[in-house]
Amino acid sequence: MDKELIIRSSSEHVDFALLKDGKLIELQKDEDDNNFAVGDVFIAKIRKTVPGLNASFVNVGYEKDAFLHYHDLGPKLPSLLKFTKRVSTGKLKDFSLKNFPFEKDIDKDGKIVDALKSNQSLLVQIVKEPISTKGPRISSELSIAGRYIVLVPFSNRISISQKIEDREEKDRLKRLVKSITPPGFGIIVRTVAQGKKVAELDKDLQNLLGRWATMCSKLPKAIHPSKVLGEMNKASSILRDIFNDTFTGITVDDETLFYQIKEYLQEIAPKKESIVKLYQSKTPIFEKFGIERQIKTSFGKTVSMAKGAYLVIEHTEALHVIDVNSGNRSNKANSQEDTALEVNLIAATEMARQLRLRDMGGIIVVDFIDMTNAENRQKLFNHLRDEMKDDRAKHKILPPSKFGLIQITRQRVRPEMNIKTREENPDVIINGSEVEAPIGIVEKINHDLEKLLKKDYKKLTLNTHPFIAAFITKGFPSLRSKWFFEHKKWVKILPRDAYTYLEYHFFDKDGNQIK
Repeated sequence: MDKELIIRSSSEHVDFALLKDGKLIELQKDEDDNNFAVGDVFIAKIRKTVPGLNASFVNVGYEKDAFLHYHDLGPKLPSLLKFTKRVSTGKLKDFSLKNFPFEKDIDKDGKIVDALKSNQSLLVQIVKEPISTKGPRISSELSIAGRYIVLVPFSNRISISQKIEDREEKDRLKRLVKSITPPGFGIIVRTVAQGKKVAELDKDLQNLLGRWATMCSKLPKAIHPSKVLGEMNKASSILRDIFNDTFTGITVDDETLFYQIKEYLQEIAPKKESIVKLYQSKTPIFEKFGIERQIKTSFGKTVSMAKGAYLVIEHTEALHVIDVNSGNRSNKANSQEDTALEVNLIAATEMARQLRLRDMGGIIVVDFIDMTNAENRQKLFNHLRDEMKDDRAKHKILPPSKFGLIQITRQRVRPEMNIKTREENPDVIINGSEVEAPIGIVEKINHDLEKLLKKDYKKLTLNTHPFIAAFITKGFPSLRSKWFFEHKKWVKILPRDAYTYLEYHFFDKDGNQIK
């Protein structure tokens, strides 16, 4: 299984595409103006407490107040409040928590009005980005994620990832981490720590303690509210969370980002540093790796699958609904039950991919094709669970109901990736009759080409939608050949999957777009 990370950089944002055996399984966007990313820590002000919700609304600097429920306060809230106050006023300059006396834990089922007061300053962390009309969801139980471990201030617990199933390995990691954990801090050991030596874990721990100390040093001069600890850049945070030995390539089209990633890989996996490549071709990077085409076919209401089957994905206010259809596939199976199972297994694989690709969260209801055999229903349930094992978002899958429905809940921490793939009818009306798009657009291209050739451009390249490119280049004599016979100049045609049907651009010999 090959995994590749393709990174496209532009002036406004960076796009990350994760490919598994050439197939797009994750697409993420890092926008420069996202100041409320999951993991960011803010020094914030309590605006008001709402006893009816047992929660507080907190001013973190976003247009809508953040929501902090009592259960997200963490048991060590009094210790955190005391620490924050003493550090902010400059009375405490030792951030190690070694000699810091902890306060009594808050009651597990207490009331928000007993724990927090309006106008209080508090350190909080974003656990869910602003979505739709809602502000961020926050927690005051802080954690700082590293490559192998997660540092939890004001805790004494050591937890091991549940995905590490080997009992001996769990005990070994617990013993190692216990020996290096400083007082006042808890540790969560991540899945990638499996098989790692104490020196690697300690290096990660020291890095996290350094980030904690840097954050605390900002508090005396910090404006309330303001960000005091930001997540690392998106490229590094993605590599931190998903990178493993199965990665065969990381390709990036921005030189600065290229060196940043190489530097980060030198720290976490020096042997893999050579897989990072700088992409320098004139063909757009997503075009070269077939990502643009996959985006156009993978997003939208209908998703095609193998053997003629397809999914219909609807998003309502309350939940996502996915309908599985067998389509027009020929029935080569022995019975209707076998056909249903085959289509359902294909759909489960594609559905697991779609959940990650679109980052769909909340409640998802899937209407698979009905199967009467209980063994087949179990086979489908097991297959879906296996396909979703690699999904980093927390999720829960319920067995199929009597109606053939499978219900899934999936953690939603950021807005869903939504790419509009539907285009308006490109055919145009001329003199009361409809004219097919290629004819209409080619007339415009012809007109623009004649104007450009009069300006004596030496070499011209035309970028256009693949359908239009085929219309111009296919056949004998092709339209491009006719241009050559007429103007004695050869025009290079490049199909672009990212373009809309009627979009086209001319470029000069240096690759600059001609306005």
